[in-house]
Amino acid sequence: MVPRCTNCHYEWKIKEVLSLGFSKDGKACPNCGQRQYISNETQKLFTLGYISLLFVPFLFFRIKLSDQNDLFP
Repeated sequence: MVPRCTNCHYEWKIKEVLSLGFSKDGKACPNCGQRQYISNETQKLFTLGYISLLFVPFLFFRIKLSDQNDLFP
């Protein structure tokens, strides 16, 4: 399962998701423009992945997007 925009269901590419993972302000969907954020659940997985880079390739299939910024209110 690939990450999809919560608004238009656009399938995000790996490069787009990785840049989103380093952004505090989220990123606009390349298709519809609605701002997307990494979900809390996925952020926890990313943290584990940064600790062990062995897991990073497998995380792409677990990434979920959100249309709300739960991490930085």
